[in-house]
Amino acid sequence: MTAKEELLEFGQKWDEALVSNDVDAISSFMSDDWTIIGTAGGITTKESFLDWIRSGDLTHNRMDSDETHIQIYGSTGIVTSRGTSAGMYLGKPFSLYEWSLSVFIRSENEWKCVATMLTPAKEI
Repeated sequence: MTAKEELLEFGQKWDEALVSNDVDAISSFMSDDWTIIGTAGGITTKESFLDWIRSGDLTHNRMDSDETHIQIYGSTGIVTSRGTSAGMYLGKPFSLYEWSLSVFIRSENEWKCVATMLTPAKEI
């Protein structure tokens, strides 16, 4: 399997973990220092993100991509994808169509995401 194929599969399994709302499974895809910049511009740490899921304040019922681009630079992968993230946040439903850009590092034969940035996408 090529590195691009590995990252594509990795992303699909991470999406499945998010929809399962399983904190341990979700955590396994992220580096300890992972951060996300959300569509509203805020920065969230791994622990804060996982705490929201653990508490039930954030749940996902849909994570998918309709376009994905992957670039590999040695042990670093850059994945840009467009898709839908949906679920509940603080008791209110959300559905976001967005671009995500994630940086992955490969160490000891496994990928970990170190950073993710989201921005709204135009409907196609």
